[in-house]
Amino acid sequence: MIEIEALDVGHWVSRYVYPFARISGLLMVMPLIGTRMVSMRVRLLLAVAITLVVVPMLPPIAPVEAFSFASVIIILQQLLIGVLMGFVVELLMQVFVIAGQLIAMQTGLGIATTVDPSQGASVVVISQWFLFMVSLVFLALNGHLVLIEILVDSFRSIPIGLASFSVEQFGLLVHWSGWMLAAAVVISLPAMTALLIVNLAFGVMTRAAPQLNIFALGFPVTMIVGLLIMWLNIDEMASGFHRYMDTLFEFLKKLISM
Repeated sequence: MIEIEALDVGHWVSRYVYPFARISGLLMVMPLIGTRMVSMRVRLLLAVAITLVVVPMLPPIAPVEAFSFASVIIILQQLLIGVLMGFVVELLMQVFVIAGQLIAMQTGLGIATTVDPSQGASVVVISQWFLFMVSLVFLALNGHLVLIEILVDSFRSIPIGLASFSVEQFGLLVHWSGWMLAAAVVISLPAMTALLIVNLAFGVMTRAAPQLNIFALGFPVTMIVGLLIMWLNIDEMASGFHRYMDTLFEFLKKLISM
């Protein structure tokens, strides 16, 4: 009979289970793969496949007793690192969702909602359209492959052990969240500015001709102008997402190298 010693089990856990925890944490949260549209079995198989490919490239890991409190702490820390990396990328996607909601409120399309299959929540149609657009651009630019490459590099800069993100790294995450909210305002600013001018024009028309039904006339005009502005800015939005994605990957590299 083949006898398995406790040291062998600890080496197997430290060699495969710890990287698997970090990789699965990323796949649970990252855009597209971490959504409800991808089943749990598919994510599990992807995590196992990536782990089997990545483990031979990793530096040696000190064996830890498999059934110990330290092993549980290390697994939770690896999950936290993967989840935070995926959360940072998900913030980039949600920027365009917020921008779509800001534009929808100005155009009067906020009442047009649909169910987002990736999140299972009701969102405005413009936000859903923006999300589809940036998801396709993310795949076209091989963003998922670059993200996995950064994840593999994180095993060298943040080696597996009791060490995890520092206070400075969490501070960078908070700063990144604020920067992305500002980016959502910048994306929606052209449409909001144009619609503000339209509303000011209708205000002047109302003062000049009070008999005009401003509600019946203003709603379709603001909606058409908003859709026209989005159509004119679609190329700039796609290129803007490209720039933001480059900034995102630079931020992730800086985050894991601290």
